[in-house]
Amino acid sequence: MQLLPSKVGVLGGGAWGTALAQVAASAGNEVLIWAFEADVVNDINKNNQNSAFLPNIVLSSRVRATNNLAELGQLDLVMAVIPAQFTRSTLEKFAPFARAGLPIALCSKGIEQSSLKFMTDVLSEVVPQAVPVVISGPSFAKDVAIGKPTAVTLACTDRDLGEKLNQMLGIATFRPYWVQDLIGTEIGGAVKNVLAIACGMAEGRKLGESARAALITRGFAEMMRLGVKLGAKPETLMGLCGLGDLVLTCSSTSSRNFSLGRALGEGQSVEQALSGKLSVAEGAATAPALAALAKREGIEMPICQVVNAILREKLTVDEAINALLNRPFREEGI
Repeated sequence: MQLLPSKVGVLGGGAWGTALAQVAASAGNEVLIWAFEADVVNDINKNNQNSAFLPNIVLSSRVRATNNLAELGQLDLVMAVIPAQFTRSTLEKFAPFARAGLPIALCSKGIEQSSLKFMTDVLSEVVPQAVPVVISGPSFAKDVAIGKPTAVTLACTDRDLGEKLNQMLGIATFRPYWVQDLIGTEIGGAVKNVLAIACGMAEGRKLGESARAALITRGFAEMMRLGVKLGAKPETLMGLCGLGDLVLTCSSTSSRNFSLGRALGEGQSVEQALSGKLSVAEGAATAPALAALAKREGIEMPICQVVNAILREKLTVDEAINALLNRPFREEGI
């Protein structure tokens, strides 16, 4: 299905938003980034780069930027790439301009702390006239921006729209795979960030590769438990947005969440590990919401729960490790 070039908006001028804008432009679309920071808007429009968040990348001439939300309201697709805890407030400002039926692709991975809601729930409350889409998967912004091969999940309940968006955004080096499972796609992205902090801690404490493999595997079981309880399809979580993203994020210092965990494992305080960072480690904000959600739903998620306890300074890293290692032996399974 060959489509005419479309007009794509991006809410958020961070590294991931800029990388997605570059992909959309490479697919032949005209792209407009909304950024809060005036210097980012100027840099993109004058220099074809976002040196603050994605340095040393020359952006397509099809990408321009604005600080006027109204300009995005009548486009063919808007990708919301705002940290999860700020998604509601940004969408509230954008809502008056969003046309009926506008597909909004939620590209942030997290759970709102105040409500324990996922981003699709936030979108339905704030911009009810929009059509929800979720994009998530194993991807680092720089890899995507420079054209290294990447595959992601694109979730949309409408098959025709999902296939259209696949064609609109897909290029040889950025391959979206369509599914209908919105909640499964969101759960995978949110939980893996918290588990990546745990794996980073294991790296910082030099616990070895075997320990990391155990954390990934048992962490995936926690992800599946929550997913099944909330109505996700297991096959979604076994795909790119779940297992795929989990493996990537738990294995690389390019992951902000893994790097945060490693800093904690090496002995930095929570304040030290979080300070001075331009980009957000979503797992730090998601951990308390995830722990509360697991408690509310009666789901056992011990790895995610100890990560939250460490971030809240209720447990030290060593106390958390000992707590996990001294759990009762049990049959393997979800």
